Amino acid sequence: MNKNNTFSIGEFSNKTGVSIRTLHYYDEIGLLRPEKNPSSGHRIYNYQDIINLQKILSLKFLGYSLDDIISLLDETSFTVELNESLSLQLQALEKEKEKIEQSIKAIKRVIRLVEEEGEVDSTVLFSLIHGMHTEEMHKEWMERQMLTDVAEELSKKSEEDKIALDKTFIQLSKKVKQLFGKPVEDLEVQAMVKDYLEASFAFLGEEVMQKLADADVEELDLQEIENTTSPFTDDEQKWLNEAMEYHVKQVEQK
Repeated sequence: MNKNNTFSIGEFSNKTGVSIRTLHYYDEIGLLRPEKNPSSGHRIYNYQDIINLQKILSLKFLGYSLDDIISLLDETSFTVELNESLSLQLQALEKEKEKIEQSIKAIKRVIRLVEEEGEVDSTVLFSLIHGMHTEEMHKEWMERQMLTDVAEELSKKSEEDKIALDKTFIQLSKKVKQLFGKPVEDLEVQAMVKDYLEASFAFLGEEVMQKLADADVEELDLQEIENTTSPFTDDEQKWLNEAMEYHVKQVEQK
């Protein structure tokens, strides 16, 4: 800084904590344009630029985009009309907060699974992560199908319950790879199906199972949530479906 209270871009960066690269970009888009040295073309910042940068950082802190900030910087004062803009920002930030919280839960869940299982097939793990990612979508689908009470019951499930079901799915995937090709009525195959279905039903609970069974959902509506990532090949999935159908028929005949 010299006696005229001006700063080079390096000095301004050090004083404000904003990188030189960012200051270059702000200048390029017209967000923060310092004076230029007429002979060298170097940027010259002053105390008014510090004040303007504080305004920019304050609006960024509130979640405004740089385009919005450019227009807001021209305002000499604000009225209650600003509240409408702030309310929209609040809604956007709350939505982003929900996504971050969901990601944090998913990361913790995956860490726990890998730690306790020791090793998890990558295809299976990605399938589980996809399921975690679409949990909210499934909840919205159930609400559209007038299954709000089911959605609420499932949302109350603890992380422990979810991890237990994840582990059951991991064991199922291992068994499918081992037993694929055997007759669906094979005792080992049916034991595999029985273990998985019992764990799934226990997770859902009798009341939820009954509500799902009574729900009047068309096949077209089901296609919304059937686009899931499966760890099985088409042939393996077909074989598994046949094994489950056989199991259900055997139970119904008893």
